[in-house]
Amino acid sequence: MTRATAERVGQDWETYLRSAAAEIPVGRVGQPDDIANAVSFFVGEAAGFVSGQVLYVAGGPRA
Repeated sequence: MTRATAERVGQDWETYLRSAAAEIPVGRVGQPDDIANAVSFFVGEAAGFVSGQVLYVAGGPRA
């Protein structure tokens, strides 16, 4: 999906990733492990008292 977006806007893959990372406060694009780590927390014992929350795994808020 992201590669298709890069093609649609006329950028090669590496240029698109660099420009996307520059817009994200943590300075990198997300990886599957970023989502997996968040899910792992919510299904684990440490989140046993957490309910009804929305977690944005997006590298920080945009200004």
